[in-house]
Amino acid sequence: MKKKLTEGRMVTFIVAIALIIDQIIKLSVKLGMRLYESIHVTDWFYIYFTENPGMAFGMEIFGKLFLTLFRIVAIGFLIYYVSRIRGKGFPKGYLVCVAFIIAGAMGNVIDCVLYGPIFSESTPYSVSQLVPWGEGYTSMLKGKVVDMFYFPLVEWNWPDWLPFIGGNHFIFFSPIFNFADACISCGVIAILIFYNRCLNWGMEGPASETALANEEKKHK
Repeated sequence: MKKKLTEGRMVTFIVAIALIIDQIIKLSVKLGMRLYESIHVTDWFYIYFTENPGMAFGMEIFGKLFLTLFRIVAIGFLIYYVSRIRGKGFPKGYLVCVAFIIAGAMGNVIDCVLYGPIFSESTPYSVSQLVPWGEGYTSMLKGKVVDMFYFPLVEWNWPDWLPFIGGNHFIFFSPIFNFADACISCGVIAILIFYNRCLNWGMEGPASETALANEEKKHK
């Protein structure tokens, strides 16, 4: 007898697969490339190894420890959210998007929590090595996130006569990111475009919208 793929199992499966892909890519780069080393794939796509202590796409906001703890709390909330909304009529596509967001957040948390104590520091002159626990480049919760995807799709120099930006070199798209960042971004964008209605359902699903509509009819 075949087991039914429940919504909970589906989310767990997607999170696990995305996490495995994310960590395979990061470990391949971390243990195989020097810091700031790049591999030319096409003129608009490079594998460019960099590390950042901040949030997605290299942004640095607040302290490192705060960001790591914030991510962990956010993951806990998302897992709780999924446990509450499963089986309540939410579209499977919406659950897939949430699963990708959870996977992306968890992928970057793994870097922050584990990479510092178990890897030597990456430098422009040497490749990082796996070391005994606690002998790495920093302590637990303070590791740097490994980024590698760089898409300089278009670049130009601004005319000199423009105020503030005149003469500056501009690159689109300049942020360097990783697979986990892509999971988060794709999940959020897909929800905003295709499933924004679900955001108004709270944790009760379509039933909450029906109840609200019925309540409005009573007052008419």
